[in-house]
Amino acid sequence: MRSITDISDPRLVKALAHPLRIRILSSLEERVASPSRLAAELDAPLGTVSYHVRILAGLGLLQLVDRKQRRGAIEHYYRARGPARISESAWEEVPTVVKEALVEATLGEIYRYVDDAAAGGGFSRGDAHLVRQPLTLDARGWKELAAAVQNLWEHAKRIEADSASRLHAGQRRRAYEAGLVLMYFERPTAPREPDGAPSERGSREGVARRGRTEHRRVKT
Repeated sequence: MRSITDISDPRLVKALAHPLRIRILSSLEERVASPSRLAAELDAPLGTVSYHVRILAGLGLLQLVDRKQRRGAIEHYYRARGPARISESAWEEVPTVVKEALVEATLGEIYRYVDDAAAGGGFSRGDAHLVRQPLTLDARGWKELAAAVQNLWEHAKRIEADSASRLHAGQRRRAYEAGLVLMYFERPTAPREPDGAPSERGSREGVARRGRTEHRRVKT
């Protein structure tokens, strides 16, 4: 089975709307591990982790890569088939409650991912970035920026592939374990008065925020 990079079936999206499954997939994106190792790392019962691993493997998101004899039993080792990306059409068909569960689980994993990096000095480089940019767009601008975000993600994967080729060629290069988180979303609107007009405070703050870019290079 080929690597899954584009999920187009809404039923598959629903199956992912579980925080433990998101954490399992995230843990296996860059390495191989068994359910028992995952259970210890994720602080979850082995039976529960094994169940969710079987579900993910059955959906084609995990691949069984090895079996080893351990203490009289066979231990199975899995890895993710590839980074899973949900298609626009599938996302639109998923019920709101499923979307909320999947977003919450994914944000939780992102928080752990970034928090661990920050605690370990991951933002100490001069060219590390932490950016937040409020924007006001029309329909055309929304689509243009959505396409730009998608292009950046695809460009990042091409850069990674080129880096892998150079590293594999035996050139004397250091491998940097980089992290990239992309988010593009509709933010809450300014608070409104009972008559429906934006509040004076919200309007002033909105103009002030839109007038600048919050672009920080974080030093530790």
